[in-house]
Amino acid sequence: MTDLTELAKRRGFFLQTAGAYGGAAGFYTFGPQGAALKDNIENAWRDRFTVREGNMAVDAPTVLPEPVFEASGHLDTFDDMLVECPDCGESHRADHVVEDETDHEEAESLGPERVGEIIAEYELVCPTCGAGLAGQAIEDFNLMFETNIGPGSSSPGYLRPETAQGIFVEFPQLAEYARNQLPFGVTQVGRAYRNEISPRGTLLRVRELTQAELELFIDPEEDVPDLASVEDVVAPFYSADAQHAEDGETRELTVREAVDEGVVADPWIAYYLGVATEWYERIGVDMDRFRFRQHLAGERAHYAADCWDAEGDVSDPGVDPDWIELAGFAYRSDYDLSKHHEHSDEAYTVFKQYDEPVTVERPTVDPDMSALGPEFGGAAGDIADALEALVERDPDAFREAGGSEGSRGASGETASREAGAGEDGNGDGAVTVEVDGEPYDVPVSDTGFAVEEVTESGEHIVPHVVEPSLGIDRALYTVLDHSHRTDEVDGEERTYLELPPEVAPTTVGVFPLMDRDGLDERAREVAAELRERGLSVTYDDSGAIGRRYRRQDEVGTPFCVTVDYATIGEAEDPEEGGPREGDRGEPSDGASGERGEVDREETSTRTATGGSRERSDPREDTVTVRERDTTAQKRVPIEDGDSSTRARASSRCRTSPSSSSPGGASRPSCSPPSSGGSAWRRSGSGRASTGGCSAG
Repeated sequence: MTDLTELAKRRGFFLQTAGAYGGAAGFYTFGPQGAALKDNIENAWRDRFTVREGNMAVDAPTVLPEPVFEASGHLDTFDDMLVECPDCGESHRADHVVEDETDHEEAESLGPERVGEIIAEYELVCPTCGAGLAGQAIEDFNLMFETNIGPGSSSPGYLRPETAQGIFVEFPQLAEYARNQLPFGVTQVGRAYRNEISPRGTLLRVRELTQAELELFIDPEEDVPDLASVEDVVAPFYSADAQHAEDGETRELTVREAVDEGVVADPWIAYYLGVATEWYERIGVDMDRFRFRQHLAGERAHYAADCWDAEGDVSDPGVDPDWIELAGFAYRSDYDLSKHHEHSDEAYTVFKQYDEPVTVERPTVDPDMSALGPEFGGAAGDIADALEALVERDPDAFREAGGSEGSRGASGETASREAGAGEDGNGDGAVTVEVDGEPYDVPVSDTGFAVEEVTESGEHIVPHVVEPSLGIDRALYTVLDHSHRTDEVDGEERTYLELPPEVAPTTVGVFPLMDRDGLDERAREVAAELRERGLSVTYDDSGAIGRRYRRQDEVGTPFCVTVDYATIGEAEDPEEGGPREGDRGEPSDGASGERGEVDREETSTRTATGGSRERSDPREDTVTVRERDTTAQKRVPIEDGDSSTRARASSRCRTSPSSSSPGGASRPSCSPPSSGGSAWRRSGSGRASTGGCSAG
């Protein structure tokens, strides 16, 4: 982690915020490389979870009023376990203290009482000063940042702890946009805020983070996922049963096997686990250091049918795995929408049309205001409203009080017995309703309780929610960790990143071999043309050519272009005696570079011709290609012909069967641009990448 953090700061991926003022714990600034990498990861997520899934996207405020979080339950339950050191006064997450110093891996699921017992049993101490923590109270600490909305007698508000509530609260309008047709999904990428007790691990535990969330609204009785599209995707599953077993292990299963064997209970969750597997591999997560872990009973919310986390191992080589949560996948049932339906003035439902109309019995009340008015005075109207709410929620309360099962016709007249008559109820009982916190006993005979027979063409239902929630910051950190490489060349350690072209901050580095003889001017033209074609380009003419390659290696640039003398039509460098092959310093057909400086790797070259005109010198107006993952250089032509010829040779994203993602879905791949007659290569070393590029 130390090496990666140092690289991240030195090369502009991320650094602690406000370092000049001592820093702010839990806050990090993304530098130029990190911001570009983050944008590319977010765009890859939007492509997979919004565009390809056919979902809608929203962008909600980061501050929401207090009633939203009262309804959602965050004010009461969005807590972590806090323990305070009796000596130095530092606060720590009690479950993290336990996990760091014992064999307990998921202490959060144990609860405060058990965590306190473990702290005492193991005589755990304060990580800051070493004082004993045994006997210290374990308290719930709410993680939300509170603020005021407006001046003076302002309204309380909170920075959102998750992006999801900004979607849920707008459901009535979003359902209209979706024409009230289930299923439909809504996505959002944005900042969330959590006042963490003890931020740590750079981007792994922060107070401001970026989430990418999808809320899929479904009819649980009708809607099923397209499981066939991901059924052959293989993923590692670490079930709750395996976690409880002494010898429990992660199992490699296809998505279909996981569903058929009951490892994943819900097909919707299984579908998104398959989608996420492909996506994480696409952005550069090492699948040998990746798994899905099922929540234990103590971790899972009471309303959730099933929950799984995507986890990545970010440990240093040679030590035990250090699994961090990357994403959560939850079947949230109708909990969220029901809460907002209950607390707000809007209906969080959609109308479900029946195939054919049906006749049903519906309990109703018709309060006798001539009796309620004299009895309850000014509260009578509110009591009548409370009775109507009660009969919808709990009609048995009226039956138990002696209300009859009489039916009411369309005219509102009682078709059989009113409440208070007949053998099923004598009307002597009362029902209790609450108005402004005060209970009122209402004689059932005054409620007008009856049962109507009505014909209905459909019903209003509260949709269920399936939620894949991904953390962008942790995905970025994991991609950097998994792509981080070191090797030794000529006794010197080299550090580089092996990022997929689709997410790499810079797609192409462009260098003039020398800063003279027109090479720099041509190199700038090449850079400008590549930018016009939608590629992210860095121009660098500072220092030896090999050093420039190294700088791009360190930030994961997949392709580099060197403008050499062959580019501008000269057979050789008038001072150096000809282009040299970088790793051996031997002459080559256009493989440019100073002796021993280009790559110090095994390279080979070839000359390619193209375009609509003949060349007297086959090297003239060609580019030398050096690709990061192929360790080879080659010359490709620059086209000076018509625009269609140039377009065919340009580096644009294309779909190729050779770059298909797991499961058969094609994705963009990158072909080298034939621009400017220059030395084009892929930087770094290692296995060939099948990732896409970020062009257009």
